[in-house]
Amino acid sequence: MSELTGLTAVVTGAGSGIGLSTAENLAAAGARVFGLDLNLGEMNGVAEWILCDIGSSDSVAEAFATLASEVSVLDILVNNAGIGAVGSVEDATDEEWANVLNVNVVGIARVTRAALPLLRASTAAAIVNTCSIAATVGLPQRAIYSASKGAVQSLTLAMAADLIHEGIRVNCVNPGTADTPWVARLLDLAQDPAAERSALEQRQPSGRLVTSVEVANAIRFLASPHQQSITGTVLAVDGGMDGLRVPPR
Repeated sequence: MSELTGLTAVVTGAGSGIGLSTAENLAAAGARVFGLDLNLGEMNGVAEWILCDIGSSDSVAEAFATLASEVSVLDILVNNAGIGAVGSVEDATDEEWANVLNVNVVGIARVTRAALPLLRASTAAAIVNTCSIAATVGLPQRAIYSASKGAVQSLTLAMAADLIHEGIRVNCVNPGTADTPWVARLLDLAQDPAAERSALEQRQPSGRLVTSVEVANAIRFLASPHQQSITGTVLAVDGGMDGLRVPPR
């Protein structure tokens, strides 16, 4: 039997990038995976798609009503869906602030709230939030995004404290710059995409971008029922960017 055989998982934003890699990883370990996303993306054959806009309370409620018609227990919730934003405090509009915080922070709260009745029925419930290196390191032109991810890290710890006595573990992963479709789109907008990619690679001590598979491996580790003593943990998957100070290559 595989590590997650018999368990049920929900991954938000499972259509591409880190969410898709996570859905693939959990499914390969034996879990039944539901992917909550605005689009099917590439999850066909990997996860069971449920249409969901995590920025909308009504959409989340409908998605979990659909989920509850399929299963009575949820063992793993991966709050991965999110949106990016580029710019400084001076550039950002009130509308951009509201949109990013609504999806990246309140979205996690509303999905978790909807999932809790099913999570409480599990004997090994785990929540893993996808946070970011932006929560702990100052990055240029990422004001709104960084603020949202700082909130996600704090929210993770608060959720862990609230739910520990119910046996529900809560952790988060902090990826460095990852080789995802979103980052690829940002690079395409640069004047010199190759030079911009090289700069992103070199700011990480490992000298390369993080892969979606590496982040997914970390998420599965934190979600595993074998890790019952790990809660309230922030796991960096960043090529040493947060903790290391090494000379440039």
